[in-house]
Amino acid sequence: MFRPKGPACQSCGMPLSKDPRGGGTNADGSVSSEYCSRCYAQGVFTQPNITADEMKALVEEKLRSMHFPGFLARRFAKDVPMLRRWRNKTGSQKSAAASSRELQPRA
Repeated sequence: MFRPKGPACQSCGMPLSKDPRGGGTNADGSVSSEYCSRCYAQGVFTQPNITADEMKALVEEKLRSMHFPGFLARRFAKDVPMLRRWRNKTGSQKSAAASSRELQPRA
């Protein structure tokens, strides 16, 4: 399957060569070599509570809006859960806020 050469965002899978800003920014202002500017800015994720399944749906929607055929959009979006940001998380993992509420002692 055709993939652009070079690194891809480890959150959404977009080739960093396609990022108009060349990548996201780290906390020190340097360009991130792992994440795109849509996913990562100033050292934090732009959507910190999004799940892998939600990101997968966003990626597929974006590719379809760019006139990718449905089968290709699904194929590229399918790889999102294997990216570094999501590897140790389940696709339907609850948001961090919901998880922390569940850990609170009951009164």
